[in-house]
Amino acid sequence: MIDAGFRRRISDFIWRFSAFIMKDYYQILGVDRKASKEEIKKAYHALAHRHHPDKGGDEAKFKEINEAYQVLSNDEKRSQYDQFGRTFENASGTQGGFDFGNFSQWFGQGGQQGQNFNFDWQDGGGLGDIFSEFFGGSAEGSGRSRRRKGADIAIDVTLNLEDILFGLKKEIQLQKFIRCDHCRGTGVEPGSDFTTCSACNGRGKTERIRQTILGSFREVRTCQACNGEGKIPEKHCASCRGEGRKKEIDRFSVEIPAGIEDGQVVKLEGKGEAGKFQERAGDLYITIHIRPHPIFERKGANLILEKEINFTQAALGDKIEVPTLEQSVMLKIPEGIQSGQIITIDGKGLPYFGQKRRGNIFVSINVKTPKRLSRRGKELLEELKKEL
Repeated sequence: MIDAGFRRRISDFIWRFSAFIMKDYYQILGVDRKASKEEIKKAYHALAHRHHPDKGGDEAKFKEINEAYQVLSNDEKRSQYDQFGRTFENASGTQGGFDFGNFSQWFGQGGQQGQNFNFDWQDGGGLGDIFSEFFGGSAEGSGRSRRRKGADIAIDVTLNLEDILFGLKKEIQLQKFIRCDHCRGTGVEPGSDFTTCSACNGRGKTERIRQTILGSFREVRTCQACNGEGKIPEKHCASCRGEGRKKEIDRFSVEIPAGIEDGQVVKLEGKGEAGKFQERAGDLYITIHIRPHPIFERKGANLILEKEINFTQAALGDKIEVPTLEQSVMLKIPEGIQSGQIITIDGKGLPYFGQKRRGNIFVSINVKTPKRLSRRGKELLEELKKEL
């Protein structure tokens, strides 16, 4: 007989497994599948602000939100995702995929007592963690511990519109864990050496057999004594106390691409927290914010500018000076132009992201009607009225 508690665990495992495989980027951002790019961006900003790790948010949730936005904000990736789902990058083949048929068959049989199962989850992008939590460990194969890494860092950088015209190098200063130079990240005092870990006999992992109603599972875990290295320092580094890292100020430059969008995230691999004991460093996620411009309104790579002219200029035409993000240009106003009419300045907008091609500046003309006129002015307009 299977007790009620175990049934609940089975049910919870299947539900979480399904949720992992069927992860819905639209649901993560809380938008409809027909949502516009603007709606997706707005939802992303709200969620990223709420779950930002620097503001006490959940780091895993923040990364999930970024993952969803990176796909849904890109027209090509979104189209592929809509067609193939979360695994669209592997849509042309089954490498790294999971056989639902075997899984269903396995659960359908109920797993006869004493039957042995050997599953190789190959990390599964986090699926091994779900399996491990359910069974109290990992199945054989998943115990081949994926290399752990230092924590990711998420920061915000605010720029002016002019900054992204040609891109720029942004100086970043962070207090974080960096690799210890004294021991070069090994955690061992220079001049000393390593000795074989007695807890795992140098294997870097420990094993045990678990009996469950579904059969026998060989549970493989990373050795906690040596952190999976199979060896431990004879003498710990005096500078980092054996961690292989220490907290210091790190200064470096970041290339901000031209034409980057407000809310877009720049990922720098290996620029997060240094890991312990020569583990690879985490990643740095930089969310870009663009300050509102006092003159221009941005629409993608295009800029919108309102320009006021007087009644005479509108009627007779003129040449006026118009600002751009570089230098002013002379704009021809055709005679008889109407208020609200648009004049285009080609190629003076922002670059399209990742391209050399630039957008345009759209000048919206606003014809100013005089509120007070002199007697002579009124006489002239009365004469003009007779001509019109």
